Amino acid sequence: MGLRWESVDPEKREVRVWGQRQRVRGEAYEDAPQGRRRLQTLPLPGICVAPLRWQRMRQAAMKEDAREKWEETGYVFTTRTGRPVEPRNVHRSFTRVAKDAGIRVVRLHDARHGTATLLTSAGFPPRVVMEILGHSQIAVTMNVYTLVVQDTQREAVGHTDRLVRGRRGRS
Repeated sequence: MGLRWESVDPEKREVRVWGQRQRVRGEAYEDAPQGRRRLQTLPLPGICVAPLRWQRMRQAAMKEDAREKWEETGYVFTTRTGRPVEPRNVHRSFTRVAKDAGIRVVRLHDARHGTATLLTSAGFPPRVVMEILGHSQIAVTMNVYTLVVQDTQREAVGHTDRLVRGRRGRS
């Protein structure tokens, strides 16, 4: 919700994460994500480029419709009048989209857990996953944000089984 157009570069396929927008005890504010005080540049998946371009066009149409009611904030995702989107409304939309797609409804933040788990089970090094998630310590990534996928457990045990059998055959 804190993503601004100035932080998105679709040509380079990069996004610069410098802050987050949230509401705590009724007060909206922007801050660096959980103790991180540095700018983080991340590669932007190709699948995100077209939707971001579509969002820019959609927002230009909303600005035209709103006329003098439009408030220029620079945010990528806004209300019809350019104001920042409320976190609870994002949650409602995310829940509706998940239900419409027939998938289990989870907390939006759980998408980070899912990303870490998918990248880890795809064989990407924990250090790479840590950098993508913006953690300062690898222990956070591995202990909090990854789940051991059962197929990966079976594969590891199967590999151990093959190693042990191979040694027995040599004796």
